[in-house]
Amino acid sequence: MRDDQLLRYSRQILLPQIDVEGQQRLLDSSVLIIGLGGLGSPVALYLAAAGVGRLLLADHDDVDLTNLQRQILHQNDGIGSAKVESAVHRLRALNPDVTLDPLRQKLEHQALLDAIGEADLVLDCTDNFGTRQAINAACFELGKPLVSGAAIRLEGQLSVFDPRQADSPCYECLYGNGDETALSCSEAGVAGPMVGLVGSLQALEALKLLAGFGEPMVGRLLLIDGMGCRFRELKVRRDPACCCCGERENGF
Repeated sequence: MRDDQLLRYSRQILLPQIDVEGQQRLLDSSVLIIGLGGLGSPVALYLAAAGVGRLLLADHDDVDLTNLQRQILHQNDGIGSAKVESAVHRLRALNPDVTLDPLRQKLEHQALLDAIGEADLVLDCTDNFGTRQAINAACFELGKPLVSGAAIRLEGQLSVFDPRQADSPCYECLYGNGDETALSCSEAGVAGPMVGLVGSLQALEALKLLAGFGEPMVGRLLLIDGMGCRFRELKVRRDPACCCCGERENGF
């Protein structure tokens, strides 16, 4: 590790849970962030600031004026540009040492598998069930840990699914087939600090998994009530009949 890196990351290196060894693991890591909106913004900023060596940034959308109330990765002068381009510009200014790979496409099928295959960890920062199910299935197929967050209105959720652990549930164990009719933020609204809170917690879970400290949210679901500022935790067990991960019990 270079002297300037030791200085840049000194405050987190001081943490005994991270130290120089954990920081080096971060520098050597590759992370895929899918979705550069309200959740992906704090995720990308904090992981870049923390020195994660390579960030694969996936989003097929452009920056819109309505995004700026909560998507703090983007700025007014970026309106109309691709979110991946806006993100690269901002993150490069924050930490030029991080390798940034923009993926301006909707990751589906083989493209999704290819992108996940290049990462050590995946963060799902998207906002619809179909995409989340596809990301979950691909992560379990490739054995990659997945940090999942969601926020709408004044409510948020957070969990970690890790196929490297035999007893870890997956996203489908928790939500089944989901509900494609559920409202999006553009229909139901969302408070900017709410997605900021969930995204920041996603970034923290990613650092724990990458650097190897703490107790990741595997097998647990965090529910956040912004109205009352209350946090509730539920246990989540793997469903042996799950069509995504249940077959592992039978040795397939």
